[in-house]
Amino acid sequence: MSAPLALRVVEHEAQVFKRFWRGTLFGYVLNPLLYLAALGFGLGSLITENQGEVAGLPYVEFVAPGLMAAAAMQAAAADSLWPVMAGMKWIRWYHGMVATPLRPRDVYTGSVAWTAMRAGLGATVFLVVAALLGAIPSAWGVLAIPSAALTAAGFAAMLAAYAATQEVDLRFPLIMRLGILPLFLVSGTFFPIDQLPGWLQVCAWASPLWHGVELCRASTTGMLEAVDLAHLAFLVGFLWVGWLWGIRSFDARLTA
Repeated sequence: MSAPLALRVVEHEAQVFKRFWRGTLFGYVLNPLLYLAALGFGLGSLITENQGEVAGLPYVEFVAPGLMAAAAMQAAAADSLWPVMAGMKWIRWYHGMVATPLRPRDVYTGSVAWTAMRAGLGATVFLVVAALLGAIPSAWGVLAIPSAALTAAGFAAMLAAYAATQEVDLRFPLIMRLGILPLFLVSGTFFPIDQLPGWLQVCAWASPLWHGVELCRASTTGMLEAVDLAHLAFLVGFLWVGWLWGIRSFDARLTA
């Protein structure tokens, strides 16, 4: 019990995951691999034939790290909305946790940490398969794993903090359809954002996913530059703001 209490939540989630990991396999691994096969190799062959390289890269090498980061974001979002509502209201397992020495902030921090760890695990499997398929040209690609995990942690922190303030889940589908899906499409996952209209480029620059995609792409291609520190700082700041909000919303909800 000398370990940080949030690790007890991680341990609990890991025990649950051991029993139900197959149900999460699609969102974290199979879904991005299907996109990679269809777009990276299918559509990518047509793009390469007619246009050549994209941003100096074969299309499959361009799109693979984007899909890794986007999959981490999408899975983290799904894991941080309805499950938090279940823990707070529907099943109320969070209330059982805080009846122990765990504090609400421990529950929140452990949940976000576990989401990041699970995203990192999914990114690892994706990276290995993509590398075997020739979509990862650099050994520095291993750095894309913590980049994807950090992207997932930022979205999990922010969305879990928001979910803790809600009484019903009516807004959750809107967040997925009007927030997460557009970010997936316009944050540099499938094409460089300089092909977007000017106002959409500004929106993309403010997107945490774009910063995650850029970090993952710099890692998988081995083209790491000083500007990537700015992407890293943005994601850390995004996570920090979400965490500050989350510990307050969990404290308010679970100590009321």
